[in-house]
Amino acid sequence: YGTAMRIGTNHGSLSDRILSHYGDTPLGMVESALEFLRICEDNNYYNIVLSMKASNTQVMVQAYRLLIQKMQEAKMNYPLHLGVTEAGEGEDGRIKSAVGIGALLEDGIGDTVRVSLTEEPEFEIPVAKALVERYAQRSIHSPIPKVENQKSEEIVNQQSSIVNLGYNPYQYERRKTIEVLNIGDHNVPRVVADFSEKQSITPASFFAVGYNYSIPLDKWNLTDQACDYIFVGNNKINFETPGTLGLIYNSKTWKTLENKIRCYPLFTVSEYFSSDKKSEELNFISVTIDDILQLSNIPLFQLSNVALVFETTNEHGMAEQRRMFIELMQKNISVPVIIKRNYIDLSEKNFQLHSSTDIGTLFLDGFGDGIWLSACVNASTNKKQNSSSKNTNATAFGILQATRTRISKTEYISCPSCGRTLFDLQETTAKIRKRTDHLKGVKIGIMGCIVNGPGEMADADYGYVGTGVGKITLYKGKEVVERNINSEHAVDALIELIKKYGDWVEKETVNY
Repeated sequence: YGTAMRIGTNHGSLSDRILSHYGDTPLGMVESALEFLRICEDNNYYNIVLSMKASNTQVMVQAYRLLIQKMQEAKMNYPLHLGVTEAGEGEDGRIKSAVGIGALLEDGIGDTVRVSLTEEPEFEIPVAKALVERYAQRSIHSPIPKVENQKSEEIVNQQSSIVNLGYNPYQYERRKTIEVLNIGDHNVPRVVADFSEKQSITPASFFAVGYNYSIPLDKWNLTDQACDYIFVGNNKINFETPGTLGLIYNSKTWKTLENKIRCYPLFTVSEYFSSDKKSEELNFISVTIDDILQLSNIPLFQLSNVALVFETTNEHGMAEQRRMFIELMQKNISVPVIIKRNYIDLSEKNFQLHSSTDIGTLFLDGFGDGIWLSACVNASTNKKQNSSSKNTNATAFGILQATRTRISKTEYISCPSCGRTLFDLQETTAKIRKRTDHLKGVKIGIMGCIVNGPGEMADADYGYVGTGVGKITLYKGKEVVERNINSEHAVDALIELIKKYGDWVEKETVNY
């Protein structure tokens, strides 16, 4: 009758047979889908859409990429439905959705999109539209240099060879770099806040980026989302700054500083190689793709104590910056890199979605030792208004959290409401978040029913699942630990379970 069917593989619900062969992996997800696809084709049924369901953006993106590669080998060409399952709520859900869906859209992958938020359904559509509308004019962008000296190499567990990109798009591995101060190598990606457009900088300015000054204690208190560096441009700081914070100055201003402790210069390429004064600890060099193509011929000893800052104005900036990383890797240049993006004339909502797509994609590929976001709204008017420093900083940390490259808060894997939901998801999620949002690194699944819940929250450390009207079952990982708890006591029971397994810490109370 012309009816279409979607074959969707769930990361947490693979069969025992698939798990024994491939494990709980993107390849296992792909093989599971292909198994059902072959059954359909054997029965001359081809009206099919495929999807790879995972709340982990790394797994989700790798699965779709692998699926395309496997379909090409088998001469298949089925449409793909994209979505990060159980993405959660609020800014976390939007950032995670943009990272996963956007990474695929950036590479021209995907035919339909679903954004899954623990909110009213009508709030999902605007996010999905904002993600896809960006590509209406994407074909119009500055050309990106092709990869030179292309040659093929066999990728492990792949039957066909691909162009040598210097990295494996099917498996996460962070680009290997040297360590410069606290950037690169084993260090978590660093976050740079941009204060260069501020008229004045005071201790209160630092509150928005995670540093709170306690007057009674006369000391700085750091939150889990305290940035690592602040770019102050040509501003001068006339007060004592936190001991863990680095300040970045334009190189000419940096040279005039009497006290250069925890202060570092930002050079252009020409400024750096012509300067007779550099930091002995850390120098930032702002580079474009043209600079990178020339830098690849510079001996490594001239780039000691350097972190590159990747800049782009290309409409397809993600692809251009990825090309810059490929150039470094092909030339075996292991200098750490801060990924920087400037956004002009965007709403706060679109800034969040666009930056998550652009930079999140690169972190999923294993690129980047830091993130630097700068945003201005209403830039076309006479009064340029800076985007909220707090929002920009939260977005940067949210991108790192969504790509699982730096964990700074609790992660919630919660489903959208549907007809099977056995409790008020939004209210319950808010209650759980209020009690647990300080548990850095803990992943909590909040599922409305037993049908898909356990499978779709398989990546969670703890699970809260509706199993009947007014009844909740609690999970530790994939294992049931308590069944049919009355809902009015279930949140308390979840807290006790977290304490039992040693993941609970008390909230700190700080007096300012």
